[in-house]
Amino acid sequence: MKPSARLLWWLAILSGYGVLIGILQALEWGLAGRLERLFWILVCVTGLLAATDAFGLWRLPCPRLQRHVPGSLPLGRWVDVRVGIDHDWRRSVAVTFFDHGPEGQGNRFETQNLPRHITLRPRHTGDLTWRLRPTSRGLFTFEKAEVQLRSAMGLWLSRRYLPLPDSTRIYPDFARLHDSQLLAVDNWLSRIGIRQQPRRGLGLEFNQLREFREGDSLRQIDWKATARHRTPIAREYQDERDQQIVFLLDCGRRMRSQDGELTHFDHALNACLLLAYTALRQGDAVGLSTFAAEQDRHLTPVKGSNQLNLLLNQVYDLQSTQKPADYSVAITHLLIRQKRRALVVLVTNLRDEDDDELLSAIKRLSRQHRVLVASLREEVLDDLRHTPIQTWQQALDYCGAVNFLNARAELHERLSAHGIPVLDVRPAELGPRLVSRYLSWKKAGTL
Repeated sequence: MKPSARLLWWLAILSGYGVLIGILQALEWGLAGRLERLFWILVCVTGLLAATDAFGLWRLPCPRLQRHVPGSLPLGRWVDVRVGIDHDWRRSVAVTFFDHGPEGQGNRFETQNLPRHITLRPRHTGDLTWRLRPTSRGLFTFEKAEVQLRSAMGLWLSRRYLPLPDSTRIYPDFARLHDSQLLAVDNWLSRIGIRQQPRRGLGLEFNQLREFREGDSLRQIDWKATARHRTPIAREYQDERDQQIVFLLDCGRRMRSQDGELTHFDHALNACLLLAYTALRQGDAVGLSTFAAEQDRHLTPVKGSNQLNLLLNQVYDLQSTQKPADYSVAITHLLIRQKRRALVVLVTNLRDEDDDELLSAIKRLSRQHRVLVASLREEVLDDLRHTPIQTWQQALDYCGAVNFLNARAELHERLSAHGIPVLDVRPAELGPRLVSRYLSWKKAGTL
């Protein structure tokens, strides 16, 4: 409990009045004695009122709070949190509310409309709303809330901490996919910049038999069915729908670089989820394997729309670490777990110091699986390369960036020379580029 501004003003006025009386007594003014008696009367009245007001506030019971927060929140988006306040008070009370997030877990959220001020009338409940914006993924735990009550005469303020446990999960911002399900998937893909390459030839998976049509190839004729029906019968094929995609995701220190609001690791997660959504809609199976994490995770490739939810639950609290990326060990573990041929998308940040061990590990993986290496490039390198040079330091920065990019490009060329495709992209462009490459390979039947 602490004095309010009103009580402090009262005390300041009384103090000034006491100083004035002292000055008048020093000047031996005749009315100083009467003013002194009035001063002590005011002090006693003020003390009595303050004590009565404090006792009433001390006896005032705490309100009952109920927080309504969604069970899952998208990363980086503002959401409304509603708080209901119930009480048994017989008078109106001014309340200031402030919500507390997790303690000792860093700055994981931003807030708006806090603290909130509300006056609760007798036999009426209160309802207020504030806004929350998560800035990191994982399990978000609320522990308590704070209310500040004002006394009846407004002379005292009482701060009370009320336990209000609650929790919610913060997922990657993938809600736009669910918002766009009313649209055709092809229109949605083209709207965000994904282009499907023209198809060459026919699909590889048998679909059905039908009558031979003008324009069909002679190779499509099923001669046994033609002999039985005594009319030309053709085989119809479709794109393969029983393929598997496995994301081999680097969770090491190289993925901790940050471009804009998201780290490279968050960009990589969003890109993997985007490709997973597209592949699942195409009838393929999607899985995940991580390395250089605090605890590596593996999700077996499975088809169906429920797999996206399983994938989200696997990665929502996944964080990058300070560990170095050991590609050889990661690929060895993947080869043990994934026996069936699949498209393995290695998402990492290749550096110029990566040596022959990386090349030999990826070549070993490519003997059994189709491999695509997605190497993230820091945007600051492109910015340095296009910044006008005016000072000696800018010249050094430019030369360092160009030298690093050239060494990195040589590593990519070595991988490409051994038949291993590499995507060298900025983090924000990774999702559309991955899906474009996947669709082009699928249409060509080369997965």
